[in-house]
Amino acid sequence: MSGRVLSEVSAVVAAEREAELVDSYRELVAGPLPDGLIRTELLRGPGGRWRVQSLWRDRVALEAVRSNPRLAAAPRLFVLIGAEPELTVFQVSVEQVGAPVLD
Repeated sequence: MSGRVLSEVSAVVAAEREAELVDSYRELVAGPLPDGLIRTELLRGPGGRWRVQSLWRDRVALEAVRSNPRLAAAPRLFVLIGAEPELTVFQVSVEQVGAPVLD
């Protein structure tokens, strides 16, 4: 079993605030990323549901970020645009990585 964990922060975002969310996320990931963050993505779903999924090296790396309000960026993104974030953390049990995508 892997020590990796996946955090998922999600919220329903008002349509008029979606562009602001996307811009804020792009700014966030353009800067330095926290130690232990392997991958992160912003996902749009039906009904205005958005989520930030982040894959972490281990729970210790995730908890280091969550314990510092300045670093807990995904929840803050949603709060700043007036949405109520929900956090779920998943333990990665099995992982398979495919071939890299060439653009």
